[in-house]
Amino acid sequence: MTRPTLDESVKLDAEAVTILDRRRFPFERVWVRCTTVDEVAVAIEDMVTQSSGPYFAALFGMVLAARDAAGLPAADARAALDIAGGRLIASRATNNHLRKAVAAVLAEVDAAGPVVGEELVAAATRGAEAGDELYRAKSRALGEHSAKLLPDGARVLTHCWADAYLIETVAAAQRLGKDVSFFCTETRPYLQGARLTAETLAEMGVDTTLITDGMGASVLQGGLVDVLLTAADRVTLDGHVVNKVGTLGLAVAAHAFGVPFLAQVQAPDPAAPTAADVPIEHRDGTEVLHTLGVRTASDKVRGHYPAFDVTPPRFVTTIVTDRGPFVPAAVADYHR
Repeated sequence: MTRPTLDESVKLDAEAVTILDRRRFPFERVWVRCTTVDEVAVAIEDMVTQSSGPYFAALFGMVLAARDAAGLPAADARAALDIAGGRLIASRATNNHLRKAVAAVLAEVDAAGPVVGEELVAAATRGAEAGDELYRAKSRALGEHSAKLLPDGARVLTHCWADAYLIETVAAAQRLGKDVSFFCTETRPYLQGARLTAETLAEMGVDTTLITDGMGASVLQGGLVDVLLTAADRVTLDGHVVNKVGTLGLAVAAHAFGVPFLAQVQAPDPAAPTAADVPIEHRDGTEVLHTLGVRTASDKVRGHYPAFDVTPPRFVTTIVTDRGPFVPAAVADYHR
């Protein structure tokens, strides 16, 4: 299978982390070059990359931090890595991928013992490479479990951009010989569904239909889809699903019309027993007043932009992890 463009959208070279600008894809293929940790963090904050993209950016950003700290004494270098990791984690707080990426690199550095210079850089690079491989392996497993839950001929409604989860689900369905088609919401205000999801599905040869965000309930009511399938930026131990704002409305409508909702996450977050433990990012409301750089409301209007919402477990049918599916009430069993 030909891997879609967005499967490799963050790269590390000898001098920088380069990130495909997802705000401009697919109309332009522009790479943003980041030579410092702060530049990587700003790229994440500014939505140059989204979904799992920040995870890979954080992995490689930590390598940049190790390169910058290579000339320091061991204790100072390690402290510098902590500061860099904190900066990256704070760049987008709702999704815990960033925390996992930083932890993967620091674990390898600590396993190497007090190290400086090239040994520090080598340890950080090993940690980033291991974190990259682990994420992709878990996503493949998650995709295989998800594909098994989709009937042949399934018509799937999805929201926002599920990234590796969606790619691996489609790839697994294709390996199983299942024919699936998708309805994608456009996902305002950055149009990830229109530009990222729909484009990637089309690249993979999947029948794809785009709808506006306001059409989801109508599509569900009309029996045009068989399942609602989204990623989750975080899942709590009591089964709440935190994802791109708009997921809640689709989940409630799916519940009302008897359509199952499958939420994908590699693992529930042990640091989030309940939804109250998840910080919800609120972005600048002016972002809502623009579409692809064009202002769509006058300066007499203000915008409001909670970037994520929380779907209670009663509206979630199944949470699919890399270890298989769980009903929301039992998702904490993942860690047992």
